[in-house]
Amino acid sequence: MKAIVEPKLGAWDLGDLVKDPNGPEFNGFLETIKKNVTEFENKRNFLNNEIAPSDFNNLLHLIENIVEKISIASGYAHLRYAADTSSNEAASLVTRMDVLEAELTNRMLFFDIWFKKKINQNDATRLIDSVSPHYKVYLTHKRLLAKHTLTEPEEKVISILDVTGTSALVKIYDRMTNSFEYVMTIKKGKRILKRKFSNKEKMLSLIRSINPEEREAAYKALWQVYKKNSGVIGEIYLNRVVKWHDENIVMRGFDSAISARNVYNNLDDKTVYALIQTCKRNSIIFRRYFKEKARILGVKRLKRYHLYAPLPFKSLQQKRFNYSNAVGMVLKAFEDFDPQFRNFAERVFMEGHVDSQIRNHKQGGAFCSSITPRMSPYVLLNFDGKARDVSTMAHEFGHAIHSLAASNMPILVYHAPLPLAETASVFAEMLLNDSLLRRLNTKESKAFLAEQIDDMYATIIRQAYFTMFEIEAHKAIADHHATIDKVAEIYLNNLSEQFGDSIDVTRDFQWEWLYIPHLYHTPFYCYAYSFGNLLVMSLYQQFKVDGKSFIPRYFKILEAGGSRKPEELLKDSGIDISNEEFWQQGFELVENKIKEFNNL
Repeated sequence: MKAIVEPKLGAWDLGDLVKDPNGPEFNGFLETIKKNVTEFENKRNFLNNEIAPSDFNNLLHLIENIVEKISIASGYAHLRYAADTSSNEAASLVTRMDVLEAELTNRMLFFDIWFKKKINQNDATRLIDSVSPHYKVYLTHKRLLAKHTLTEPEEKVISILDVTGTSALVKIYDRMTNSFEYVMTIKKGKRILKRKFSNKEKMLSLIRSINPEEREAAYKALWQVYKKNSGVIGEIYLNRVVKWHDENIVMRGFDSAISARNVYNNLDDKTVYALIQTCKRNSIIFRRYFKEKARILGVKRLKRYHLYAPLPFKSLQQKRFNYSNAVGMVLKAFEDFDPQFRNFAERVFMEGHVDSQIRNHKQGGAFCSSITPRMSPYVLLNFDGKARDVSTMAHEFGHAIHSLAASNMPILVYHAPLPLAETASVFAEMLLNDSLLRRLNTKESKAFLAEQIDDMYATIIRQAYFTMFEIEAHKAIADHHATIDKVAEIYLNNLSEQFGDSIDVTRDFQWEWLYIPHLYHTPFYCYAYSFGNLLVMSLYQQFKVDGKSFIPRYFKILEAGGSRKPEELLKDSGIDISNEEFWQQGFELVENKIKEFNNL
C-alpha cells in the first residue's frame, strides 16, 4: 500500500487492474477468460433435473471466476475512458471490451436460461437449498425472472445488438456532452463579461455562487448549449426509451416501464409506489421552505436560477478547501463514527484508486466503481475546493465503504441492489455534516442548515420527480410517439407541479432533462436517491438514539451486499419499506431540520 501522508490532487492508478492494455500480459488475460468460458461450455451436459449439488456449486464458482475476470477487463476500459472521454484509443477499448463481454456472456447464457426456465421447481428448490446462504436470494430471484426471460437465441440477439445499439448511443451521448464548451455572459454596467468553460463541473459550481448574476449566467450558458444540441441528444433519448419499451414491455412482458427496473432491483412495485407517492405528497414541505428562503433573500419569489443561492451571510459554501484538508475532514468524520469506516476509506487513497483533479474531457460529476470484492473500489471526483466537493467526496467514499464492507461476499452477490446503493453514501454525508455543524456559530449554522435542506430537496424530491417524469415520458414516447419538444413540455409541467407557486420556473429549464445522465444510462435509477436518503434518515435517527450499539446493526446491512432482498434485510432492523408511514417518518425528520432552520 502507498502511504497516505499528504493526499494530492491527481489521476488514479489503474495498474492494479491492467498494466498495459496493448501488451502481451493483457492479451493473455483475455485468452484465459475465453478458455474458462470454453471449459464452462463443456459442462453443459451436466444440466438436467438430477444434477448433483456439488456439480451445481462447481458451476457457480466457474461463473464467478469468469464474471470477475470480465469485470476487471471491462472495468479498466470504462475507468480509462472516464478519465479522458476524448481519447479515441480509450473509446475503442471500451467498444472492444463491450463486444467481448457480450460474446462471452452469450456463450454462457445456456446456464441462465436452464435455471430460469427448464429445470422443474422441485429440483430448483433442492439446488437452492444446497448452496451457501449467500446465493439463495440471488438464485430465487433468477427463478422469479423466468417469465420475463426469452429463448436463448432471442437473448443472444438482444445482447449482441445492445453493443451497437443502446450502449453505443449512450457512449455517443457521453462523448458529446463531455466535450461541450460553455460561454457565461454577465452584464456589468455597460460592459459584457464573457467566461468560457470547457469543464461543465467547473461552471456548475457557480449555481451556488453568492453572486446572483453568476448563478443565472451559469444556468443560461448550460441550457443554451443543451438546447442547441437538443436535436441529437434528444433523439438519443427517444431511441433509448423506444428500445426500453420494445425489449421490456413488448418482448419480456413487464407490466410497465418502471416495473422492469423494480423487478431487476428485486423490489415490489408496491414499495416503489409508496415511496413516490409519499414524496409527491410531501413536496409542500419544500415549497414552504423555498418561500421562507425567498423572504430571507429579500425577494417575493425565488427564480429557479437561485434555488441553491446561499444565505446572505457567512457560509461554508464561500470557503475554499485544499484537497488535503478536505480528505482529512472526511476521514475524521468517519473515524468519529467508527475506526473501520476510516480504515476502509483510507485504503482507497493508499492504493491510488482516486482520480480527483478537474481536467478537460474528463467525465463530469463523481462516481465510485467497485470492480471486484478482492480489490478496493475506484473513486472519480472533480474536486474544485468548494464545500460541495467535500460533501461529494464523503458521499462517494460512503459507496466505497459499502463495497469494502461487503467484500466477503462472492462477486455474484457483491453489489448492493439499486435501492440500497445510496445507504452508505448518504449516511457518510450526514456524518460529515454533523461533524462540520459542531464547529459553526449561529449564523454559520443557519446558512449550513439551508445548504443541507437544499441538498435534501435535490436528493429526495427532485429525484422522485425525475422518476415521475420518466414514467410519463416513457409512456408518451412509446404510446404516442412524442417528439423532443413534447418531452420538454412534459418536463416543464413536471417542474410546475413540483414547485407550485414557490418557485418561478423560466422556459429554458425545459431542457434540464437532457443533461441528467441517469435518464440515459440507467432508466428509473433516480428513485434510488429518494429511497436512500429517506432510508438513511431513519437509520441515522436510530444511530442518534442508540449510539454505538447501532453500529453493528448498520454494518450488517452493508455487509449483506446484494445477498438479501431489500424488504427482508431491512425488516431485520424493524423497517417496513412497503409502508408509506415509514417513508413519512423520513419527511418528519426533514420538517425538524426546517424547524431548526426557522428557529435560528
